[in-house]
Amino acid sequence: MTEKQHDMGFFERYLTLWVGLCIGIGILLGVYAPEFAKNLDGMSINVNGAPVVSIPIAICLFFMMYPIMVKIDFAEVVKAGKSIKPVTLTLIVNWAIKPFTMYAIAYFFLGLLFQRLIGADAVDWVKMPFGLDLPVGSHYGSGTVAMQEGVKMLTVPLWRSYLAGCILLGAAPCTAMVLVWGYLAKGNAGHTLVMVAINSLAMLLLYGVIGGFLLGVGQLPVPWQALLLSIGIYVALPLFAGYFSRKWMVSRKGLVWFEQKFLHILTPITIVALLLTLILLFSFKGEVIIENPLTILWIAIPLALQTTLIFTVTYLAAKWWGFSYGNAAPSALIGASNHFEVAIATAVMLFGLSSGAALATVVGVLIEVPLMLALVGFCKRTKNWFPSEAIWEQERSSAHVQTK
Repeated sequence: MTEKQHDMGFFERYLTLWVGLCIGIGILLGVYAPEFAKNLDGMSINVNGAPVVSIPIAICLFFMMYPIMVKIDFAEVVKAGKSIKPVTLTLIVNWAIKPFTMYAIAYFFLGLLFQRLIGADAVDWVKMPFGLDLPVGSHYGSGTVAMQEGVKMLTVPLWRSYLAGCILLGAAPCTAMVLVWGYLAKGNAGHTLVMVAINSLAMLLLYGVIGGFLLGVGQLPVPWQALLLSIGIYVALPLFAGYFSRKWMVSRKGLVWFEQKFLHILTPITIVALLLTLILLFSFKGEVIIENPLTILWIAIPLALQTTLIFTVTYLAAKWWGFSYGNAAPSALIGASNHFEVAIATAVMLFGLSSGAALATVVGVLIEVPLMLALVGFCKRTKNWFPSEAIWEQERSSAHVQTK
């Protein structure tokens, strides 16, 4: 397979700056034009009088995901067997370790250490679970049913709403920016692409199951129907659209045209769609953030610790398992980073555009770029911890011959 270049473009290189600007714009809109986001969010698909899918957000989030999915050559998945140990480690970390450490770390900081700082009595208004119609005053998980502007909503402790956002981030392994991180770390591009494809498929089966389970453990609403609907809209739809449109364009125009022309046009679309979504999210939270600006910090601390922990565990496990650097670096970076596009989309659908859960997923975007760049730098400085690719291939071939 040819090595594909994934250099950081103008939008990606300054993503933290753009995120910061959009946060500022969103906050100003929330303070001075609070009806802006509310009117847009009012353009929704309703079920039993309750908004289930925000049409503007759904459009933005589709254009976040499609450019990512169309880059994936799923034929590469069959080559994963040649590097079974790196694939195994990445899957174990992403699906058997990472979601549960995220829950534990977020619960400790948000539910115990920072609860008074967030507000022990502070509550958040979140959507009623899709298809559920409980009377006002009844309880569901840690929430209580109440009327908000003529619509039944659940009031839940604010820190638990932030916890929900962290859970959705922790259960979503990265399949987008990790292509950039792997390239910058000079890792094995083939392994990175294989894991992007495998994780995209695994999310269809595991994201809803693990995310729903941990939300239930956290005494949060578990809207299974909406959770499955969000996976269908925000993962399956762009995945299948990407697969079939890639296949059609490559057959009609050729692979060179597809990679050099079409993908070049798509490059900024994901980031632009993400930034437009952030403006909407923060416009709803403008007054809350101004009243308590440290909210971002309380959420960022457990997310940053989780990222660092998962990177460390995977990187050391790769060293212990005898990986080459080319496989060790992307394995650790895939585990450390989050698929924040899907997490944001799911939080908005499950809990609402103005929920604390949606805000927590946005904080994940804010901290990811600078933190992942620091981890890329660490990988490059510790490259000598691992055998070179040539030596690793020779050892792997010798072991394969001995087993025959």
